[in-house]
Amino acid sequence: MKKMKWIRLGALLLCITFLTGALSACSKTAAVTTGSSKVDSTGAASDATGAAIDYKYGKLQIQALGGGACGAPSYIAYELGFFKEEGLDVELVSGTLDDLKAGLASGAFTVANGDFQFFPSIQQGLDLKVIGGLHKGCIKIVVPPDSDIKSVADLAGKRIGIDEPGGTPQAVASVALANAGIDPTTGVTWVTYSLDLLTEAVKKGEVDAFAAWDPYGALAAKNDGYTILTDIATDDLFAGKSCCLLYASGSQIEKDPERVAAIARAYKKACDWINANPQKAAQIEIDKGYVAADDVDFLAELLASYDYEYTTDEGKADVKYFVEQLNKTGFLSADTDPETFANDVYYDVFAAGK
Repeated sequence: MKKMKWIRLGALLLCITFLTGALSACSKTAAVTTGSSKVDSTGAASDATGAAIDYKYGKLQIQALGGGACGAPSYIAYELGFFKEEGLDVELVSGTLDDLKAGLASGAFTVANGDFQFFPSIQQGLDLKVIGGLHKGCIKIVVPPDSDIKSVADLAGKRIGIDEPGGTPQAVASVALANAGIDPTTGVTWVTYSLDLLTEAVKKGEVDAFAAWDPYGALAAKNDGYTILTDIATDDLFAGKSCCLLYASGSQIEKDPERVAAIARAYKKACDWINANPQKAAQIEIDKGYVAADDVDFLAELLASYDYEYTTDEGKADVKYFVEQLNKTGFLSADTDPETFANDVYYDVFAAGK
């Protein structure tokens, strides 16, 4: 009996020794998944096939986690490995508009997916260039179904909810107001809320309307019967023009124009892919938690309406147009010349590769 116990104990110890060795061996070659690539314990990166990834242009952060459906180019370029294909080790991060401006000014951020909310800062000295247009309309101004507000002109004297002062929804609403004969600086009251609290603010009577990125306004219309006063995908003031632009730090362009061109190529690939695959793009946005939505078909319909296409010369023309519009709102100096501004701010990002 004692002999059998010793045999069993020896077998158990042998098994433990084997497992310990096996686990130790695994730990030396184990890899963790990061997007579509893997990084082993030595820090070397490889793609899903095991091929080594050459991050020619190194690491960079892109502030893109804002919850907007139209942020899809950043999400898709990351998730499908378009950044990696261009030699870029990208981390997507969140933050405020002020964080983004500070990061671009300091060089912490190289590019930003933004709109004309940057125009005043550029006018005040922020060294930014527009390097392309990404897509069309993605912002809506909405009111609840029982509202006596039937048009933008009825917003005079009302309270409008926005996600942040100086952001694009406020700029869009300001353009709409100015064209309706309302001074956006004195004719309405702006109230700031987190995007996910805007509908609740209307329900509580704290604001009369709100302007927001999709999917928030679109969901309010779909789920709660809100009326859309302005949809920049279809409104005559905005339709057919790039509302989301890709910006790059002027100092970063000067320092390494080829790196900036590589970033632009990744965004172009993402735009082309989204345009061809809005349903799949919507599924990725939902599955990865990039947007606060769960209806894939609805989100896909929104993405399809944005007409994703990376544009260069067309983007420059859109900059000029929106400067003309913003001149009416007080967002820009009244003497801003649209032609001069557009020429100064536009940069042909692909010239570095010619």
